[in-house]
Amino acid sequence: MSSALTDLFPHPIVQAPMAGGVSVPRLAAAVSDAGGLGFLAAGYKTADGLYQEIKQLRGLTGRPFGVNLFLPQPEYADPAAVEVYAHQLAGEATWYDTELGDRDSGRDDGYDAKLAVLLDNPVPVASFHFGIPSSEALESLRRAGTFTLVTATTPEEALAVQYAGADAVIAQGVEAGGHQGTHRDLPEQDGSGLGLLSLVAQVRETVTLPIVAAGGIMRGSQIAAVLAAGACAAQLGTAFLASHESGAHDVHKQALTNPLYVRTELTRAFSGRPARGLVNRFLREHGPYAPAAYPEVHHLTAPLRKAAAKAKDAQGMALWAGQGHRMARDLPAGQLVEILAAELDAARTALSGKGDLR
Repeated sequence: MSSALTDLFPHPIVQAPMAGGVSVPRLAAAVSDAGGLGFLAAGYKTADGLYQEIKQLRGLTGRPFGVNLFLPQPEYADPAAVEVYAHQLAGEATWYDTELGDRDSGRDDGYDAKLAVLLDNPVPVASFHFGIPSSEALESLRRAGTFTLVTATTPEEALAVQYAGADAVIAQGVEAGGHQGTHRDLPEQDGSGLGLLSLVAQVRETVTLPIVAAGGIMRGSQIAAVLAAGACAAQLGTAFLASHESGAHDVHKQALTNPLYVRTELTRAFSGRPARGLVNRFLREHGPYAPAAYPEVHHLTAPLRKAAAKAKDAQGMALWAGQGHRMARDLPAGQLVEILAAELDAARTALSGKGDLR
């Protein structure tokens, strides 16, 4: 089963699907052409928009690639808490001369329509975030020839992924940038996530599925570490966010290595779900008061984030980044894959006692 995945790409390097316009077709194509596995992010797109991006990507590369979908979210947000947060954000709307977004813009992210796109136009790999697809959906994708992965942040979630019938599990450590892929959004567990190496080891002893390790990985030596811990591949997001082909805003890319941003933090400020980003003014001022309300808060803050980006104001943007962000490299994505692969080979040689560990 592990080889069924890794046989699709020569290097055990997966480009994380980053929603919001970062994981564009040109980025996925560059990664896949260089021997990694490029990914498109279906999150926040329409079904037709996803179809068009898949079509565009297929025109750019003949190599395998993946598509990531967000699972629909249950309705358990407190409307009163969302209303209070909206009042708190009123000053931001005034500052950026915009309106707050419609908090009731939808909870399912068009999941059924996007799943239908993947079944009608099968892709080599599909992954899922924020929960587990039904066993029927996973089996339908398997019959269509698609290899399926589901994110898990605990050994218990990984076991549920295995029971559902997925082909592999993405073990996401707390170091990861962007949204934590927890299956349930429990505020009482905020900040209690497992570090990646510990998570991979525990998942390895819990399930028999192949493991793709994700969270804070920026160098080939870190890829070697997660492979040694039991993973079959590593998924990198922040490392590729800084690449030339990434669709991330230039302000976001520059912030990754800007000395002004010394740390990251998990916050609900921008979306209502825990997500790791660079600590800026918006996160500091609103993070402590943001309710557990995804995607309501995401919809609410969308115009603010868009206006901040248009104004090139990093202090109002969601600067998603993993804990290794200061190690980001300003390179073409294909060259980054090649360097990571070379670093991985060097680390493996060193660990085998045939080279220098420096």
